[in-house]
Amino acid sequence: MFSHITVGISDFERALRFYDQLFGVLGIERRFCDTNIPWATWAPNDDYRPSFMIGKPFDGNPHDPGNGQMSAFLASSRDQVRQAHAIALAEGGLSEGEPGLRPHYHPNYFGAYFRDPDGNKLCVVCHQAE
Repeated sequence: MFSHITVGISDFERALRFYDQLFGVLGIERRFCDTNIPWATWAPNDDYRPSFMIGKPFDGNPHDPGNGQMSAFLASSRDQVRQAHAIALAEGGLSEGEPGLRPHYHPNYFGAYFRDPDGNKLCVVCHQAE
């Protein structure tokens, strides 16, 4: 459905560690990194689509996370959701919602919400019954 999602960051090395750890739990590999720009991309396959990218804002202004914006990543199990949330907090993220069922979305929606160290809101969700 989408080509790529890009989020702004303020500290590239910190963000790179955070997302490498988070995506490691989800089995998503880093596909590109250029520390000179700086930017990095993760994708689930070799054709780079869909992909998730971090980088300093192109216009040179400071990063400012949006309110009401969120990127959600698919987990294959509820345990993966729990692990991703724990990794996010261990790497400097802030919880926006502990792992758990959210039946108001659908009966098997098991998600966790958090912000990365730059304030970008993220979700990891499993839609499978366990």
